[in-house]
Amino acid sequence: GVSKNYGETLALQDFSLDIPAGGIMGLLGPNGAGKSTLIRILTQIIDRDGGEILFDGAPLRQKHIAEFGYLPEERGLYKKMKVGEELIYLSRLKGLSKGDASEKAKSWVRKMDLGEWWGHKVIDLSKGMQQKIQFIATVMHEPRVLILDEPFSGFDPLNAGLVRDLILELRDQGVTILLSTHRMESVEELCDRIVLINKAHKVLEGDKRDLKEKHKKNRFRIQVKGDLSPQASKMVVQRIEAENGINEYLIQPEGAVSVSELLSGLAASNELIGFHEVLPTIDEIFKHVVKEGSHE
Repeated sequence: GVSKNYGETLALQDFSLDIPAGGIMGLLGPNGAGKSTLIRILTQIIDRDGGEILFDGAPLRQKHIAEFGYLPEERGLYKKMKVGEELIYLSRLKGLSKGDASEKAKSWVRKMDLGEWWGHKVIDLSKGMQQKIQFIATVMHEPRVLILDEPFSGFDPLNAGLVRDLILELRDQGVTILLSTHRMESVEELCDRIVLINKAHKVLEGDKRDLKEKHKKNRFRIQVKGDLSPQASKMVVQRIEAENGINEYLIQPEGAVSVSELLSGLAASNELIGFHEVLPTIDEIFKHVVKEGSHE
C-alpha cells in the first residue's frame, strides 16, 4: 500500500508487491511511471508518504541498508580517486573492515579484468570500465538484495555478457535481484517474474511464463512442404518465407480450438514439417498493457 507524492504530482499510489527471495524480478514501466521513486524508497534515499515495507517480515529500517546493493542509472563515482582506494572506501561504508575490503576489491577487480587499473584514477577509465567499477562497488559487500537500474548501460556485447553471467551467478547464490531496465531482451533472458508500473499504479505482476500464457493470441508458426491447403490458408496472418519448397506461415485460427485438434487438422491436409505456438514477447506485453492503460 505504498504511496508517494511530490507536491501535486502522484508518483506511487497504493502500490503493493511481494518480491520472492532468491530470484530476479524485472521492474518495468515507461518513463515517469514511478520506478525510480519505488527504488529510492526501497533504498531509503527518500521516505514514503503512506503504506509499509517489510524486509523478512519486519519493518524496513536504516540497519538494513548494508544488506542492499544499489547500482543507480546515474553514475556516482569519485573520478579523482584511484580505483583500489575507491572500492575499499565504498565497501567500508557498508561495514567491511579495511583488510576484508582490500581482499574482496582485488578479487573482484581481477574477475572483471581490471587488475592493471588498480592504481589508476577513475577518470582515466572508459565509460564501460567505470561501469564495471560501480558494479563491483554494488556487490562487493555481499548484499542479500541487489537493485540494478540499467546495469548494462555503456557495455559492449562482451562485457554485457560478463555482467549478465555474474548476475545469474549471484542469483544462484541466493541473492534477491530487482532489475529495472528498458532492454526487453535482458528481461527475457534474466527475469523470473515481472512487475509493470504505469502512471503510479501496478498494472501487471506475475511469473514471466504465466504472463506470456495469459497474453497469448492463439497464434502458431507452421512449416509445410508445397502449397498450403485452402482451408488452412484462411487462417494465415503472415507468410514468413519460402525456401527449398518449404513454406512458413503465421496462422491464427478463428474460435476456440485445441492445439491437438488444430495440429491433426493441419496434418490431415498438408505435409506438415514444423509446428509451434507463438507466445508474445515481454516487449509486446509491455506495449499492449501500457497502451491499454488498464489497472489491476
